[in-house]
Amino acid sequence: MYQQEFIPFALPDIGEEEIDQVVQTLRSGWLTSGPMVTQFEEEFRKYVGSQRAQAVNSCTAGLHVALKALDIGSGDEVITTPLTFCATVNVILQTGAQAVLADIGTDLNICPEAIERAITPNTRAIIPVHIAGLPCQMDVIWDIANRFGLRVIEDAAHACGAEYRGQRIGAGRSDAVAFSFYATKNLTTGEGGMVTSRDPEMHDRMRLLCLHGISRDAWRRYEKNGNWFYEVLDCGFKYNLSDVLAAIGIQQLRKLERMTARRIEIAQLYTNAFKEIPEIELPPDRSDSRHCWHLYALRLNLGELSSSRAQFIADMGNLGIGCSVHFIPIPLHPYYKDRPDVRSSCPRAISEYERLVSIPLYSRMGDGEVERVIDAVKTAVSRSRKRVVTFATAAY
Repeated sequence: MYQQEFIPFALPDIGEEEIDQVVQTLRSGWLTSGPMVTQFEEEFRKYVGSQRAQAVNSCTAGLHVALKALDIGSGDEVITTPLTFCATVNVILQTGAQAVLADIGTDLNICPEAIERAITPNTRAIIPVHIAGLPCQMDVIWDIANRFGLRVIEDAAHACGAEYRGQRIGAGRSDAVAFSFYATKNLTTGEGGMVTSRDPEMHDRMRLLCLHGISRDAWRRYEKNGNWFYEVLDCGFKYNLSDVLAAIGIQQLRKLERMTARRIEIAQLYTNAFKEIPEIELPPDRSDSRHCWHLYALRLNLGELSSSRAQFIADMGNLGIGCSVHFIPIPLHPYYKDRPDVRSSCPRAISEYERLVSIPLYSRMGDGEVERVIDAVKTAVSRSRKRVVTFATAAY
């Protein structure tokens, strides 16, 4: 029986700074959206280099309000990747638009050529997803969008701290960029997100939609000099972030560079350890970007192994290491099969999915834990490595 402590797939990097900030916020008496949210928005905006930032309660909410702010709806088509979490596609369907799934490239991100092939007269927008923290080929995607008059909303759920061509994700040419601060993310508030934008009108519309469509700064009505009066200006949503969660986010943001550096260091340790193992294909990286390594996703060369991915993951679990898979392609989920509002052609995504395994990578991992993961991967591979059997010919 395995005796050492189990290494989970992910753990948040929470310290006394976050705890102290939350306690101060609780003692302030202001718990919902208020001054801490405003501070978090401003510090995040400056960090990524964007012109505007709106805090939301999830990346899903950020994607949804961005689509709604662009008035995307029935009769429209939005192109995105099949290798993503279901939320990316759900928000498209929830506007009444059709989701068009363009296949991935060798880097697991959406393929620009596949995007261009998927465009029709009904296409309104593209949602590229920066899988695992590696930025998509945004220059090519922006050029496609410009040629066809399309809008671009980046799903940066994995990409907080990533950079593309020297610029942080969140500050480029897209109409909006949505980030996730879920419990497993590089920067976490437990639940939460942020959406950045360069367009002041779009930003104002998103801000309005995030809190029931009521007039801006209506939350101030409960301050000493506030006014009870407010107006509903649009049919909005309950997507605001609380001050308690923003308090965590402020402190997380201030140490994000340190946490990102540690993720990069761990990823390099993994790469150095696995690069000579033919049964494993390493995760992609590119010199034009800073990969923030939200995930370290191995691809098993199953033709070199005698067992399945499921057995590999089970062996890792028996060795005390938690693993996951990112992601089950959208067309393989029962809900999306045979739906007229989901169109896909993604053979590469389906085939790559069969061999994907994400191993633990988080900034609070110690070197000893990293070594245990490395040893477990090598052991699991060794156990399922195909044996070459030779037969001696008897001499008569």
